[in-house]
Amino acid sequence: MKIWEGDPMIRNPVLPGFHPDPSILRVGADYYLATSTFEWYPGVLVHHSRDLVNWRPLGGILTERRLLDLSGVPDSGGVWAPDLTYANGLFHLVYSVMDTYAHGYKDVANYLVTAPAVEGPWSDPVRLPGRGFDAALFHDDDGTAYLLNMVFDSRPGRGFSGIELQPLNGGTPRLILENRSITEGPHIYRVDGWYYLMVAEGGTGYEHCVSVLRSRSLEGPYEADPAGPMLTSRHDPGLELQKAGHGCLVRTQGGEWYLAHLAARPYSPRGRCVLGRESAIQRVEWQDGWPRVAGGVPAVEVPAPDLEPHPWPAEDGGWSTLRRPASPDWVRFEDSRVTVSGGQSPYGRRAPSLVARRVTAQRCRFGTGVTFEPGSVHQSAGITAYYNSRNWYHLALTTDGVVLTGSDRGARTVHFTAAGTASRLELELDGPILRFSYDGHAIPVELDATILSDEHADEIIDGQIRSFGFTGAFVGLWVQDLAGEGCEAVFEDPAYQLADGVAEVAAQGGA
Repeated sequence: MKIWEGDPMIRNPVLPGFHPDPSILRVGADYYLATSTFEWYPGVLVHHSRDLVNWRPLGGILTERRLLDLSGVPDSGGVWAPDLTYANGLFHLVYSVMDTYAHGYKDVANYLVTAPAVEGPWSDPVRLPGRGFDAALFHDDDGTAYLLNMVFDSRPGRGFSGIELQPLNGGTPRLILENRSITEGPHIYRVDGWYYLMVAEGGTGYEHCVSVLRSRSLEGPYEADPAGPMLTSRHDPGLELQKAGHGCLVRTQGGEWYLAHLAARPYSPRGRCVLGRESAIQRVEWQDGWPRVAGGVPAVEVPAPDLEPHPWPAEDGGWSTLRRPASPDWVRFEDSRVTVSGGQSPYGRRAPSLVARRVTAQRCRFGTGVTFEPGSVHQSAGITAYYNSRNWYHLALTTDGVVLTGSDRGARTVHFTAAGTASRLELELDGPILRFSYDGHAIPVELDATILSDEHADEIIDGQIRSFGFTGAFVGLWVQDLAGEGCEAVFEDPAYQLADGVAEVAAQGGA
């Protein structure tokens, strides 16, 4: 992660690559950003800052099956929109786990865990009531905690039905906001005698926005800001930060206000977003009793708060693992070596063996030494550029030799085969172009990197959702053992670098 020592400006996105749905929190002088992780472990990544400019990774909160079970969740299912709050000496994390979202249904459960410190230990999950997702807590001044969530109605022709509020310790749910369009991501703030309801509207794509409503009563009625959305990119395809939405407010020690939100950087105007949805921060000014962002649009550079600059030493952001937590029975991290035992096929949703990290720039490289001897046609090991189970590329050592395979919406193509084996595998993302090489030999095929994008992963047929694209591109290590015969690959010095050769994150360390 880049560090701008002594820089008075926040440079967006503050968390590049797949870091959507930010929930921002201040506890004393410490700021925390929690983001969605969907089908990837560890669940709910957290970053830490003292100045809103420099951020360091703290890892994930949901690191074990006791806290989160992602077996079988669909692509872009799993953990949706976490909410991190602090009250009565405890951190509270509310998160949704989405098991089904296609064909007009949402099989989703909301959970609450607590901990005395953000590093844990975290309590066992408690399932919360509610009929939707994007759940959040509001801690009122009298100490009462309320649960907020959007309501989803699965009856044909219904769908998003508004925002619901209920006391956390029981009580009757109350619909405090009828659906205005597609309304989700609710947060409530109490400021100067007003209750402010912040919601995301317009879906998660190019019509996305942050809207604010207010009321003198917690239960409403709520009136919308007459100035319109607090933040959106929908009117200007030339903005560098698109899809701005899903906001969360924070107030500094000195009384300054900022908004954390998601955004995306397409490779062409309103085009494909390989990097996924990222986290950004905007300055907020209060005008006529309303919190507003200058111009109502996201800026790349934002004046930093009046806080002492606090850069961090460069730290490893760690690996993520697909649908199952990293454990010694299938992956081991030893200094600069990663040993991975084989798992399911690319389309398996219970026990794949994929260890990866987020792509954070349009131009970057990933490479590793590899030792692997396939024992049968069912085994392979190598590197991948990956979006989801239907969209990926894999350069692997197999019994047929060095083989480059791609999957485009589930349709597999073998792009290259060479006899023999290899000891080093590399890939390069050059904007919309992806290239692979082995042992210094460039594979003479230029691949379409943009299939590894949110937009390409969306599959909607005859108005019915089949698959969402909510994550972002990864690069990593992939080992397959389709017959369960037992195999493992050893990867030496796996490294991710930006195109200028600067190692953004070291490859050592576990998930």
